[in-house]
Amino acid sequence: MLSVEGLRKSFGGNQVLTSIDLSVQTGGVLALIGPSGSGKTTVLRCLNGLEIPDGGRVGFAGGPAVDFGSPVGRKQISELRDRSAMVFQHYNLFPHMTVLQNIIEGPVQVQKRPRAEAVREAMSLLERVGLTGKEDQYPHQLSGGQQQRVGIVRALALKPSLLLFDEPTSALDPELVGDVLHVIKELADEGWTMALVTHELAFAREVASEVVFMDGGVVVERGHPDQVLREPQEERTRQFVHRLLNPF
Repeated sequence: MLSVEGLRKSFGGNQVLTSIDLSVQTGGVLALIGPSGSGKTTVLRCLNGLEIPDGGRVGFAGGPAVDFGSPVGRKQISELRDRSAMVFQHYNLFPHMTVLQNIIEGPVQVQKRPRAEAVREAMSLLERVGLTGKEDQYPHQLSGGQQQRVGIVRALALKPSLLLFDEPTSALDPELVGDVLHVIKELADEGWTMALVTHELAFAREVASEVVFMDGGVVVERGHPDQVLREPQEERTRQFVHRLLNPF
């Protein structure tokens, strides 16, 4: 589904990503783990076209790869964005729009789909995440967990090839985390292709087909969740996993 080769990104003089290689098979779940500042979120933002890489190639199945080592046009970036949808750490819902308006904005305004069709699909998606009756409420009237589930519905409504989750539970109160993780696991079980940045190692072990540990803008270790999270080969990975599983 997705192939990334030699991805590089700097902000000013700060090299954030150094030659990142990744791949996600159709129906696979890629979990990106690592300390804060390791470049995980920047990877997702580059995949979605929210950040423009300095170099490297990003390709989706069924289309030509975008080569960021040469001039890249607006059309190529738009095509990249059309293939994926992002669920953000802090929800990023439009505060002046109702839940329903937030969900149908992309399908109607960007994808030019009929409004009635977008509304029907939005209502169905709200039902599946347990938010029936919330369509006319505004984000501030919802709990954090409810807002994040709206964010997931908003991404699903775009019918992307790849779902991107940027630490979707890190801004939630502990008692709300389970509801959001349950929705994500259901999507994984249904065969949605995902790339997920998370600190929930037990969840990553349960849903991921591959775990990638990043540090300092490079991939330190990658492999099956059981290998990376239970028997890591690299000392830096071992330190990170031990600290998260034994915080005190």
